[in-house]
Amino acid sequence: MYRYDEFDQEFVTERVAQFRGQVDRRLTGELTEDQFKPLRLMNGVYLQLHSYMLRIAIPYGTMSADQLRMQAFIARKYDRGYGHFTTRQNLQFHWPALKDIPDILADLASVEMHAIQTSGNCIRNVTADQFAGAAADEIVDPRPYAEILRQWSSLHPEFTFLPRKFKIAVTGAERDRAAIQVHDIGIHAKRDEAGRIGFAVYVGGGLGRTPMIAHKINDFLPEADLLSYVEAILRVYNLFGRRDNKYKARIKILVHETGADEIRRQVEEEWARIRTSALALPEDEVRRIQAYFALPADLTPRPAESIVLDRARASDPALDRWVTQNVVPHQVTGHAIATISLKPIGGTPGDATADQMDLIADLAERFSHGEVRVSHEQNLVLPHLALDDLPAVHDALAAAGLATANAGLVTDIIACPGLDYCALANARSIPIAQRISERFDDHARQSEIGELKIKISGCINACGHHHVGHIGILGVEKKGEEFYQLTLGGSGDETASIGEIIGKGFSSDQVVDAVETLVDTYLEQRENADEDFLAAYRRVGQAPFKVALYGTA
Repeated sequence: MYRYDEFDQEFVTERVAQFRGQVDRRLTGELTEDQFKPLRLMNGVYLQLHSYMLRIAIPYGTMSADQLRMQAFIARKYDRGYGHFTTRQNLQFHWPALKDIPDILADLASVEMHAIQTSGNCIRNVTADQFAGAAADEIVDPRPYAEILRQWSSLHPEFTFLPRKFKIAVTGAERDRAAIQVHDIGIHAKRDEAGRIGFAVYVGGGLGRTPMIAHKINDFLPEADLLSYVEAILRVYNLFGRRDNKYKARIKILVHETGADEIRRQVEEEWARIRTSALALPEDEVRRIQAYFALPADLTPRPAESIVLDRARASDPALDRWVTQNVVPHQVTGHAIATISLKPIGGTPGDATADQMDLIADLAERFSHGEVRVSHEQNLVLPHLALDDLPAVHDALAAAGLATANAGLVTDIIACPGLDYCALANARSIPIAQRISERFDDHARQSEIGELKIKISGCINACGHHHVGHIGILGVEKKGEEFYQLTLGGSGDETASIGEIIGKGFSSDQVVDAVETLVDTYLEQRENADEDFLAAYRRVGQAPFKVALYGTA
């Protein structure tokens, strides 16, 4: 796990002091809210529907146990006893008092955390596969490159005032768990036949009011050229990106209007111009940062089969369900990766209480070599668990309401805060997610349905990633009432696709029934139990689903 050097600590500490002065000026009236806005956004502070909100950066979704404990401390001391994990692997506190935010930032700095690059027209928190460095199917650990991009972008003068926010995601496995094709830049780390590391580079993806899948513009960028090539992309965007209309200012619009081939040509031309030894990524620096992300020294192979776990599973159905659904193989024999679902039935997706965060930190310290991950699907992950320890971990999680065995199932719903918190929202997301999870509460039914990703956004900004849900739900306002538009067939994985609108929207009272109708139709249409919702939809198309919902195709 990356540790701050002297520059990192000095930079973050100075930023806290600067913002403390800016807050004081706002509180005394020396600064108006309009004058204060650009200053607070550079420090992750939003003004939401009811209060200020603070968004904390968790770079590439990796946290230490001590850092998670600090979030619990902040939740208790400055907020209402909980935090909300987001689809950018960040954490939000929705109720801090403005006067307390400098103290919160100082507390964060004490554990090498901050809120920089979580808002504003900058390169945002770089995200990555939540299983990075641990997954059995991984080819390259993407986190060192995410860290290099974080360091490079934090103070780069070219990119402190971009036309709009800019999002980068990195993955290192063939199975894309970081949704790289719906980012401004998506980076797929891989190896060539000789074992050399390089990157496939995608440009122009994004969601929001104009959802688009990114275009691959380089199939194998050599490792040393990562920064110079990304800089070339950013330079092209900074030069030609729209600044006259914020709705057309994202790079996806530039790529769409210019054409992927022409963008590739412009990037290659700019890259040739700036590609110098000063921008080459030094191999010794890459290896230095990679050393921070090496597996823990005491994470050594164990027997591939665990008698302790097998016996416990045989006598405890709840444990057996949890291991089946929430646990995946680790690259080190005798170990596993466990997803901690923050989607209890009837709960708020992504929320964790201070007590729950403390418990997870304790479990990470005892069983997972002090490490916790945040997924872009709003769950937490213990990445380095011995198979023998899974029963004890499960029992502790169950006692805290954290052992819901639903990772990837119909109740593992992504949802933005919606109109309960957000000033931009048109409709509520959280109550819809809660009611859907209650409708599909029965675990046997969830297992029968299989993998099904439902994603809910309370407005067109798509913070709930509804465009790439197998079933997407978008809240809209219609004559003062909340309605919900359904999309089908979206995906954020390596087969990325944008969901298609199925038809007219549904009222709040109707939408859960509509979702159940879609699920029942899938069960009727699938060829066999191995054909998941997305595969069935891609095979049969919209027609049977439209007939089920509206009576006609």
